[in-house]
Amino acid sequence: MSEAAQEKNKRKFRSAKRMREIMTEYYIDAKSAGQTGKKVAWITSGGPVEPLIVMDAIPVYPENYGAMIGASHMGGDLCEKAEALGYSTDLCSYARADIACAREDGGPIGGLPRPDMLICCNNICGTVLKWYEVQARYFGVPLFIFDTPFCHTEFPDVARKYVRSQLDEYVSFLEQTCKKDFDMNRSMEVGRLSLEGQRLWQAVLDTAARRPAPMTAFDAFFFLALIVTLRGTQTVVDFYQELLSEMKERIEQGIGAIENERYRILWDNLPIWYRLKWLSDTFASHGASLVADTYTTAWCGSMKYIDENNFFDSMAEAYTRIYLNIGIDEMEKSILSMIDKYEVDGVVMHSNRSCKPYSFGQYDIQRAIQERKGIPCMMLESHMTDERSFSQSQAQTRIDAFMEMIRQQKG
Repeated sequence: MSEAAQEKNKRKFRSAKRMREIMTEYYIDAKSAGQTGKKVAWITSGGPVEPLIVMDAIPVYPENYGAMIGASHMGGDLCEKAEALGYSTDLCSYARADIACAREDGGPIGGLPRPDMLICCNNICGTVLKWYEVQARYFGVPLFIFDTPFCHTEFPDVARKYVRSQLDEYVSFLEQTCKKDFDMNRSMEVGRLSLEGQRLWQAVLDTAARRPAPMTAFDAFFFLALIVTLRGTQTVVDFYQELLSEMKERIEQGIGAIENERYRILWDNLPIWYRLKWLSDTFASHGASLVADTYTTAWCGSMKYIDENNFFDSMAEAYTRIYLNIGIDEMEKSILSMIDKYEVDGVVMHSNRSCKPYSFGQYDIQRAIQERKGIPCMMLESHMTDERSFSQSQAQTRIDAFMEMIRQQKG
């Protein structure tokens, strides 16, 4: 084996193989639910999944599947098919791809398993409301909408009572749909596992604060899948314990995620799924490691609101005060804090036409970063799944100019 091949092999993650095995088992379980008698629930990525785990229902995430579609380079074709059905190009590319997939069993793994119910939480955006209504009508299954008021800064008592009351309605909905009682004692165990999984995931992300960073945001985008799909299970806890151990080993051995890390970058917004490798290679060629991002931290950012001795009640605040359901000023504080924590030299902002709540306010945040931290920022425009919106040559030019600014600033 050549020296270059040995160097590349050294940077591979042992945990990646186990991750793929777990996700394969998960999708096989979901696909065979009709034979095993389990219920399948499609749920939005920010929705309260723990009650589904308590009820032994299998949570399936169309948004997570949208990422698979993008990574498989199927997004443009599926979005085009949705547009032929009358859906606007301005709509979320996850929604367009999912709607098209459902009608032809297309996409990776032959499409998602048919749902028995849909759970929609609007803490991430308003698009999901109509998206899930469309799918509920198409499949002829019940839809539960979990409504979370927007939290500009605080979480007032009136909002707390309103969201908490919906948890009881949610449980009643699940009991009727699953035809079994909700086990509150089991919910305490599921809640404990959920919180432990979030803590471990944050600890994994925190390892990138070391120099050289043992992982990049591109690696985090891959390993994120478990905290999204199986949160509240022992599987997640066990896997992230193993992944954290691997990260610590890499730190001890001085193994960086990229060779010769010279610059450290923060990524804002969702990944551009169909260009992950190209983006990773392009930044690495400049000696730049994307050490942190606002997207993967969203699945542990609100755990500070969880009471581990009263998980069920505290879910109301935790699921309302997630990253996409807070004001721009609060987002700004979070990003400025991450800049300090990970000691970044620049920020890449994905101006994502698919995710408007995530993208609105980015120019205000960019201005604050430049005024208060004095580091360069760059905008990349695209959709996260629809590759027709991405200009690689334009992105290359912007990245080269951005990295030159960082080089000049760092001397």
